[in-house]
Amino acid sequence: MTRAVALADIRTARERIANKIERTPTVLSQSLSDRAGHPVHLKLEHHQTTGAFKLRGASNAIAALGPQERSRGVVAASTGNHGRALAHAAKLEGMRAVICMSRLVPENKLDAIRRLGAEIRIVGNSQDDAQQEVDRLVAEEGLLMLPPFDHPDIIAGQGTLGLEIMEQVPDAASVLVPLSGGGLAAGVAAAVKGVSPGTKVLGISMARGAAMKASLDAGRPVQVEEVPTLADSLGGGIGLDNRLTFAMCRGLLDDVILLSEDEIAAGIRHAYEQEREIVEGAGAVGIGALLSGKMKAKGPTVLILSGRNIDMSLHRRIVCGDPAQEESAA
Repeated sequence: MTRAVALADIRTARERIANKIERTPTVLSQSLSDRAGHPVHLKLEHHQTTGAFKLRGASNAIAALGPQERSRGVVAASTGNHGRALAHAAKLEGMRAVICMSRLVPENKLDAIRRLGAEIRIVGNSQDDAQQEVDRLVAEEGLLMLPPFDHPDIIAGQGTLGLEIMEQVPDAASVLVPLSGGGLAAGVAAAVKGVSPGTKVLGISMARGAAMKASLDAGRPVQVEEVPTLADSLGGGIGLDNRLTFAMCRGLLDDVILLSEDEIAAGIRHAYEQEREIVEGAGAVGIGALLSGKMKAKGPTVLILSGRNIDMSLHRRIVCGDPAQEESAA
């Protein structure tokens, strides 16, 4: 197994990508603070250049490549945001990028990747299906795979978000992190725990197809069925041969909380109506956890709003309370 990502790796990543990403603000939410009885801060990572945290990891991974590796071009499977970030980072370096995605990825995310000049391959009905196409392109065309989460440079890049949080809210008692394959959760937890060992880090995911939670419960990586969800960016498996994120999440996360589709929708609505922020389902899970009462603040709390790349027609239906919103998640 590859060595786990450490605080020193994350600090190195921050130096490497300092001029490639935005240092996003953290703001106090008065409405959520009043509800929680403790200060609740929102890390506005959805204000990142490509609309999601993924740019941190993708930028760090590409910056770490040598000239020969860059000449090969890069390929990855993605539920949308990693593909967009990798396409953006590759374009800045004049590199070829191929993004493989399943039919569950929303059209707005496909369009954003196309605009950045990356090649798109739509394969199957899950991220595991898309990964098979990635493996073929690596074997047959020599492309270099930069996966969405289970890679040390990706994890270290995402961890820079955790360093910013602890600088902006040094007395944070809890940090709530959207949880999918675990790249963000592992990186943020490594940074937060490295700086403040007593701070709790909680992974938040959807109840429908939460692969990391199922794997943690089983004690090993397992496959789950990937189904439509409002938190589409949290879909996909963690890989049965997972090298890093499973062990890091098992060792670093204090708890994992699962939300219903209605609770995710409530988070999206609150972000819009009370915070004046547009976030996608994955970016709203921290708010949803607090609103639902499944997470009870015991001190200053930070919620990561991880992305904003939601289809706006879906967003309008959610904030208007359309009961068909769940079916629209596909």
